[in-house]
Amino acid sequence: MITVDVAGEKQRQLAFEDWGEPDGHPVFLLHGTPGSRFSPCPRASVLYRLGLRVIAYDRPGYGDSDPQPGRAVADAADDVRIIANKLGIERFGVLGRSGGGPHALACAALLPDRVTRVAVQVSLAPIEDDGVDGFDWYHGMAEYNRREYASGWSSHSGASLLVRQRMERAADAIRHSPGQMLVDLEEDLRDQDREVIADSGIRGMLLDNYRKALDKSAQGWIDDRHAFCTPWGFELSDIRVPTMIWHGTADVFSPPSHSEWLAGRIPDAELVFMPDAAHFTAITMMPKLMVWAATGRRW
Repeated sequence: MITVDVAGEKQRQLAFEDWGEPDGHPVFLLHGTPGSRFSPCPRASVLYRLGLRVIAYDRPGYGDSDPQPGRAVADAADDVRIIANKLGIERFGVLGRSGGGPHALACAALLPDRVTRVAVQVSLAPIEDDGVDGFDWYHGMAEYNRREYASGWSSHSGASLLVRQRMERAADAIRHSPGQMLVDLEEDLRDQDREVIADSGIRGMLLDNYRKALDKSAQGWIDDRHAFCTPWGFELSDIRVPTMIWHGTADVFSPPSHSEWLAGRIPDAELVFMPDAAHFTAITMMPKLMVWAATGRRW
């Protein structure tokens, strides 16, 4: 963990992990929502075999990272830069899964001299683009996410009291029993999702991830939701590094149309659709996307 000095702010702590081959190709892994630095990741033996060094951190408010009130998606770029500087890493790839996708794109847009390539999996598009050029942000979205994002947000006070209280109750339940997160999603899970999380190793990583993400508070989850529902703080058109956008066609938590929208606004982005894959299938594809983000090698 490191302590960050930010102009105009009190000191805050950033917690991160550094896994894999110490001299391998570095790639930052940005976790989903809710999530932590212990989100699903290939085993250390796999990372060594692939020649990868993976750095993962808790976004502010999650796990052991102090909250950063009012943070935007764009603020992730500063956190990644600070950690890279601390580790002496000049150039690196970035991979963001699900809620980590927008934050990975922020790194690509705002750190063009540091990021070599960016890969995003099952990402959301900016909600402010809903209705632009016929884009329906909610189309094809599972009821769980539709309900959460359509419930409103107060830009003046952050989360409305009602939204905040609901998320805090959900976090309390998950803290007591991490499996509650998957129970909450059960109604919307596709068969492909169920097949992935039936794997004991993956399920164990997911439950550990949820528990550690919300171990101290729901603040990171609340702040992620606020960041997604307000301007991201950068333009997609500013991304000039090689970009790969991966999505399963059966995903209902972040519909494939979101990735299609992103790819249409990021210059020269490569869009990869995997037929009949769903949201959690992204976990099984992470090693291949990591290799591409870190080295440019394709599977």
